Amino acid sequence: MSETRANKLAEIIKEEVSDILATRLKDPRVGFTTVTKVEVTRDLSQGKIYVSVLGTSEEVSQTFSALEKATGFVRSELAGRIRVRHVPELQFVLDQALEHSMHINKLLQELNRENQNDE
Repeated sequence: MSETRANKLAEIIKEEVSDILATRLKDPRVGFTTVTKVEVTRDLSQGKIYVSVLGTSEEVSQTFSALEKATGFVRSELAGRIRVRHVPELQFVLDQALEHSMHINKLLQELNRENQNDE
């Protein structure tokens, strides 16, 4: 399969899974969740869905646990929305890029404050 087809399918899955999580998934443990990226293997058999979750570490843990349990539901909903012979096996992955960037920003602000105090 071509890489272009895998990328197109990844974008479609990203949009549809975002909608499924926002409108169809009724689990109260799922907090504010954003699908940040989807990667699909070249043979279109597997897909990783990167999600960012806002909240405390306990809320993030509960949300991620609920997402892992809802993988089958999300895949079956996805099967009804996209036109492919086989819907890829899905795996949710916690995307911590936002938390990482916030941590770096905090460190830079602290360094900036220290430099201002030294002057």
